Amino acid sequence: MGSPSENSKVKLVKQVNLVDCIALVVGVIIGSGIFVSPKGILENTGTVGWALTVWVLCGVFTCVGALCYAELGTAIDKSGGDYTYLRIFHPILGFLRVWTMILAVRTVPWTVLSITAARYITASIGSFVCEDGVPKETTQILAGLILACIIYINCWSVQLSRRLQIFFTIAKTVGLTIIIICGMWALLKGHTGSFQNAFNPEEVKWVQFPKAFYAGLFAYSGWQYLPQVTEEIINPGRNVPLSIIISVVIVMVVYILTNVAYFAVLSPFELLASPAVAVTFGQRVLGPVWWVMPVFVAMSCIGSINGGIFGTARMFFVASREGQLPEILGMIHIRRKTPLPAASFALPICLLMLITDDVYALINYLSFSRWLFIAITVALVPYFRWKYPDLDRPFKVPLVLPVLFTFCALFMVISSILSAATEFAIGFVITFAGVPVYLLLVWWDSKPKCFTDAMRNMTIFLQKLLVVIHQEEKTYTNEM
Repeated sequence: MGSPSENSKVKLVKQVNLVDCIALVVGVIIGSGIFVSPKGILENTGTVGWALTVWVLCGVFTCVGALCYAELGTAIDKSGGDYTYLRIFHPILGFLRVWTMILAVRTVPWTVLSITAARYITASIGSFVCEDGVPKETTQILAGLILACIIYINCWSVQLSRRLQIFFTIAKTVGLTIIIICGMWALLKGHTGSFQNAFNPEEVKWVQFPKAFYAGLFAYSGWQYLPQVTEEIINPGRNVPLSIIISVVIVMVVYILTNVAYFAVLSPFELLASPAVAVTFGQRVLGPVWWVMPVFVAMSCIGSINGGIFGTARMFFVASREGQLPEILGMIHIRRKTPLPAASFALPICLLMLITDDVYALINYLSFSRWLFIAITVALVPYFRWKYPDLDRPFKVPLVLPVLFTFCALFMVISSILSAATEFAIGFVITFAGVPVYLLLVWWDSKPKCFTDAMRNMTIFLQKLLVVIHQEEKTYTNEM
C-alpha cells in the first residue's frame, strides 16, 4: 500500500468513502446476534409470526435511532459519536459515557465476540483433530490472538483495517446468503410447517415481549458507530445519512430473510433446542460441508470486532483530545497516521476479561446505562435545534422521530430496572463510580506537582516508544 509521505502533516486523513461507511455499519451490526438472538426472540414471543414481527419492529426502531445520530453526525463534524454530543451538553455526561465504554460497553462485546469466533473456529476443526473437543485454554488463547491481530492491524494502517472490514462484511453476507438461499429452496419444496398458525394467540407470551425486544436490539446493536469517525469521512454531509439508510435497510432485509430461512429448515422446537442455530442449520442442509457455517460465523464476529475497534479508537482519541482521558491516547503515529495509542488501549483490558467467566455478566449490568445514554443522545436532537438554531444541518429528521425514540429507549431503561433490579443496581454503581473519578482526574485542576510531573514523564516515554505526537492540523470546524 505504501506509507504516507513523511512530509505530510500528522493528522487523521479523510479517506473513509461511502463503501467503507456501509461496510463499517453493516459489518459492526452483523456480528453474533443473528446467530444468537433468534432463539431468545422465539422463546420470549412464543410464536413464529410474532418472532418475525419483533425482528421487523427492532429494525424500524434501529433505523429511527440511526437517522437521529446521522443528523448529529452531519451537524457536528467532530469524531467521537455520542461521547462528543453528550460532552457538548455537559462534560461529565461525556466522561461517564466513555467510562462505561472502557469498563464494559465496548470491551466486553469484543471479548465475547473473540471467544465466540474462537469457539466456532475450533468447532469447525476440532472434530478432525481432537476427539474429546478443544480445551478451554486453547479457545482462550485463540481468542486473545484474534483480538491482538485485529488491534495490531488498526494500529498499523487505516487502509488495511478499512479493506479488512470490507472483506469480512462481504464474507458474512455471503454466509447469510447461503442460509437464505437454502431456506428459500426449502420453502419452494413445501417446507412451510413452521409458518402455519404463526400467530396462535394461545402460545403468545405477551409478558415476556420486552425480553424479546432486548434480544432483537442486541442483534441490531452497532448502528451508532459511524459518527465516531466523522473527521475521516469524505463528504460526511452526504455519506453519513446515505450509508446509514442503506446499511440498516440491508441488515433488516438480511435478518428477516435469514430468520425465515431458519424456520423453513428447522421447526420452532428444533430452533429452541439448538445450542448453535447456524451449525444445526448447516448440518441439516449442507451435509459433509457443514463446517463452512462455523467459519462464516467466526468471520462475522471478527469483522464486528474490527469495525468496533476502528470506531471506538476514535472515541478514545477525541476524549483524550478533550482532556478527559490520558494525553497519550490523543496522539497519532508519525508515519502511519493511525491513532495507535487509542486503538491499542483496550487490548490489555480485553485480555484480562478473557481469563474470567464473569465477563458475560457485565453485559447485563451495564445494558441500562447503554440505553440511558442513547436516549439522552437522541433527545439532544431537538435540544440542539433550540440551543444552536443557526448550526448548519445537511441532514434533518422530523422532530417526532427523536421524541418517539427517546420515549421508547427510556421505556427500555425502566423495564430493565423492573425486570432485573439487582443487575440495575450493580450497573448503576459501576456507571456512577465514574463521577468521583471525573472529579479527581479531570475536574480538579490543582493536582500535586509530583503527580503532574509523573504523568508528563510517562507521556514523553510512551511518545518515544510508540513514535506518536499530537495531530498537527485540526480536522474539524465546530468549536462547541
